[in-house]
Amino acid sequence: MRNTIGNIFTLTTFGESHGNGVGGVVDGMPAGIEVDLAFIQHELDRRRPGQSAISTQRQESDRVELLSGIFEGRTTGCPIGFLVRNENQHSQDYENLRTVFRPSHADFTYQQKYGVRDHRGGGRSSARITLSRVVAGALAKLALRQLGISITAYTSQVGPIALERDYHQYDLSLTEGNAVRCPDPTKAQLMEDLIGQVKTDGDTVGGVVTCVVRGCPPGLGEPEFDKLHAALAQAMMSINAAKGFEYGEGFSGASQRGSEQNDIFMPGMRLPQTLTNHSGGIQGGISNGQDIYFRVAFKPVATLLREQSTVDTDGRPTTFTAKGRHDPCVVPRAVPVVEAMAAITLFDHYLLAKMSKI
Repeated sequence: MRNTIGNIFTLTTFGESHGNGVGGVVDGMPAGIEVDLAFIQHELDRRRPGQSAISTQRQESDRVELLSGIFEGRTTGCPIGFLVRNENQHSQDYENLRTVFRPSHADFTYQQKYGVRDHRGGGRSSARITLSRVVAGALAKLALRQLGISITAYTSQVGPIALERDYHQYDLSLTEGNAVRCPDPTKAQLMEDLIGQVKTDGDTVGGVVTCVVRGCPPGLGEPEFDKLHAALAQAMMSINAAKGFEYGEGFSGASQRGSEQNDIFMPGMRLPQTLTNHSGGIQGGISNGQDIYFRVAFKPVATLLREQSTVDTDGRPTTFTAKGRHDPCVVPRAVPVVEAMAAITLFDHYLLAKMSKI
């Protein structure tokens, strides 16, 4: 089981949803980076459960403990170990799932691959594991901040309620001003109402997270099998419930002509600029200095609080009703996870680019 992402800046995660805790080890972090613990905790707070009426009501403080690699508020260059302890597991809520394969969950596939599975909240396949990514992403963001690179994600769609595609039309500073993390207050209220109705119905709904990277220098990414957009796609598609990734104009560009899609170069202050940015800041797999923007589609959460048909571990047909506390829509809490995975990927490729010039 591969539990590590990255080439130079790496994250290795550990833990299960209903174990003692979840954590990780970040390696490759340069020495001397100032560590803002309050910022790291704030990023975790954005992801944590129980933060609004439209998220799971599991109550976790998600307090991070930094165990190594930091001295007097700065990184030492050594591995950074961290731990977030689980405090509010209700494992008994999952006892009726011990011998049942839940539809669209990892129960069956884990059982087939490993011959054993943790039925309590999905164990290792639980979205709770993403908190390790958020801690590592916060560390990467602190390093990227010194380079003038910012990453902002937001909810751009919930069910059929969607924003226009151009992020320039919105004030992204409004994203954190509502429970769904949408920069359009009117659409945000419609999204929140929809999630509330879906929750009342015992159902779930999916959506889309859009992410914008500003200040990325040209030259990040490798020319063949580790293209920057490919690395971002791998990072995003490793997030629980992610079902689709597109950058730049994405699939909508397939209906256009080259004369409509080409980004024309023009003189810039220091480097050439492009008149448009249909490419999404990446050309030939390498960043070109323009904004990088992409979208990640998330499926409806697979756990429904209503009766479903399935089979048990012996292959016999049965029915079950899930218990416990679950998100009716994963998208609002996925926003900081998308940012974190973008930060991890970009900082790793920044370090790779530096190595290629030595």
